[in-house]
Amino acid sequence: MDKQTAAERRSKRAYMVLLCFCGLLINFLGVRVALRFHLPLFLDNIGSALVAALGGLIPGIIVGFFTNLVNGINDYTTTYYGSLTVLIAVFSAIFASKGYYDKPRKLPIIILVFAMIGGALGSVLTWTFYGFDFGTGISAPLAHRIYDSGMLDLFWSQFSADILIDIVDKTITVLCVAMTLKLMPPALKNLFYFSGWQQNPSWNKNRPANNDVPTHRSLRLKIILLVAVATLITAITVTAISFVHFRNASINEQISLAKGVVNVVKGCFDPDRVDEYIEKGEEADGYLRAKGIMKDLMDSSENVEFCYVYRIEEDGCHVVFDPDTDEVPGAPPGSIVPFDTAFQDYLPALLRGEEIEPVISNETYGWLLTIYEPVYDSKGVCQCYAAVDINMTHISVGGYQFLARVISLFFGFFVMILAIAICMAEYNIIQPINSMAVTAGHFAFNSEEAREEAVKSIQNLEIHTNDEIENLYHALTKTTQDMVENVTYMQKQGEIISKLQNGLILVLADIVESRDQCTGDHVRKTAAYTDIIMRELKKEGVYTDQLTDKFMQDVVNSAPLHDIGKIQVADAILNKPGKLTDEEFACMKTHTTIGAQIISSAIDMVSEGESGFLEEAKNLAHYHHEKWNGYGYPTGLKEEEIPLSARIMAVADVFDALVSKRSYKDGFPFEKAMGIILEGSGTHFDPQIVHAFQEASDEVRMVMESHMSNTGGIVYHNETPNAL
Repeated sequence: MDKQTAAERRSKRAYMVLLCFCGLLINFLGVRVALRFHLPLFLDNIGSALVAALGGLIPGIIVGFFTNLVNGINDYTTTYYGSLTVLIAVFSAIFASKGYYDKPRKLPIIILVFAMIGGALGSVLTWTFYGFDFGTGISAPLAHRIYDSGMLDLFWSQFSADILIDIVDKTITVLCVAMTLKLMPPALKNLFYFSGWQQNPSWNKNRPANNDVPTHRSLRLKIILLVAVATLITAITVTAISFVHFRNASINEQISLAKGVVNVVKGCFDPDRVDEYIEKGEEADGYLRAKGIMKDLMDSSENVEFCYVYRIEEDGCHVVFDPDTDEVPGAPPGSIVPFDTAFQDYLPALLRGEEIEPVISNETYGWLLTIYEPVYDSKGVCQCYAAVDINMTHISVGGYQFLARVISLFFGFFVMILAIAICMAEYNIIQPINSMAVTAGHFAFNSEEAREEAVKSIQNLEIHTNDEIENLYHALTKTTQDMVENVTYMQKQGEIISKLQNGLILVLADIVESRDQCTGDHVRKTAAYTDIIMRELKKEGVYTDQLTDKFMQDVVNSAPLHDIGKIQVADAILNKPGKLTDEEFACMKTHTTIGAQIISSAIDMVSEGESGFLEEAKNLAHYHHEKWNGYGYPTGLKEEEIPLSARIMAVADVFDALVSKRSYKDGFPFEKAMGIILEGSGTHFDPQIVHAFQEASDEVRMVMESHMSNTGGIVYHNETPNAL
């Protein structure tokens, strides 16, 4: 009987897979038919609704979710509507379970619900996706005609068009499903229906009435809440992180645009003639040409709001060039424009003719990104500033569109995961446990007949979950000692899983550290060098008050995290095959403060006094590029102001940078690298640490040579000669 039941279960799964494939094919072909004959219809939900009505909730949701992924191969925007297809599948399964498809008077209800999902919700998504404007889909022509008639505004024109088209589309869908169900033989329907039962389903109908299943749903509710909360937290976290990265990337893109434009502005006039431009204005030779170029720059992009040139003086901004725009006339040459409040903090630097960082403000002219670049004459004196204002309003609109797309994608995924979790919990956990509990509660052991009936009632459950639930089912006839051993076994398995989880976290952290193509090897070598240095210092009796066993262990454990801040350094800089530019190196230097911030965040997550080696990790990340003479970065600490762990890492880090092979040079020989370290004693490095490093040179050489076979071809740019 068990073999027959197993075969039936395999057959059910095979039919479910076949049904899902057919549903996907129907949806795919429906879309192609509509496109081929230029029909103002979607026809992309017939398969989803039919599979949900025939096979149940899980197959319907699977088809609904993957339909949009498949159709999205040709048009990626289709994937954003996957949540609607999933909802239609859910309601189709519900309507089928209530027999609505068999009752003609109920069909309008199904059509209306489907139209509200596909038309109403779809219209809201389309409106958001296209920046609060008409989309470009099937309903767009009808929406334009409604709007042009003057009856409705933009949104309601789009909304009405979507509803009207979707009513027709969903009428066809519902009629196709209803006719298929009516014509299909009952035996064939039973083959395709997937209930998910993992035991004898008759138990649910024949369970003892005087000892029924408890009315509360505590375990079911807990599982559903756990899955729902975990999925929502994941979705919210990923969405928030994605939105922040999207926004930052958009801002950085505008900064690049602004810098490109401002460089053109700087090159279109002669800095040595700024006084002439202010005095004569358009009469000055070349003035109109430069002004025309700036006007062309503003017209070349809808995001370039203003291009202008100011001389910054104590009394305000003296206009050199200020071309007119369609909305705002430009100020004449020599006129004085008051300082914008957003630039108050930058006035000292501007008056000195220094560069300032991009300024983002939201004042008189809206949300603007402003780039001020100093313009120097032939003698190197700053004569004025070339400036560009970039309108950032489109970033907000793009952000809303991005959020709507991500939320829509996650919603369809969330519904699918939740439905699968509910089904699996119901038929793999809830029903088997309830059946065992009810049956065991009905046991009677006062006679041999009763004991035989108890065993028979348990055997008749036929639970086949192929997991611990089935083990529990088989263990009901065993002794208490067997149950205790089983619990002990499961506890051990839990410990193994916990250790495996912690191990995987460390592996993932190591993967993050290896973005620059050699960090994995670099962090291990530097950790080994720090260990050698500290043991030698302790041997020589130097810094013994700090070199405790705990300190030394913390430094070795935290050494691999010293470059963790590079996770936020762009790949293009991190893996550049050559010497970094000044700007790139400035970006690279930020990895020290970023690393300290990342580890500080990790420290904040643990209780006070439990941060362990993270405190030293923070010191290493933040200060390992400080120099003994105070000319390092990021804070310019000197001598023993620099934490001991960071001073040790400075030697280890630079030495490994010297002996490692790069794309533009071979690794230095050991003797040359050691010589450079010795030359830096008292300037770059702590003299006592350098001395200890030299004394332990044999151990250092062994570590270097042991990794030599793994370093060939590695490009290491994190510690360029600039950094030494």
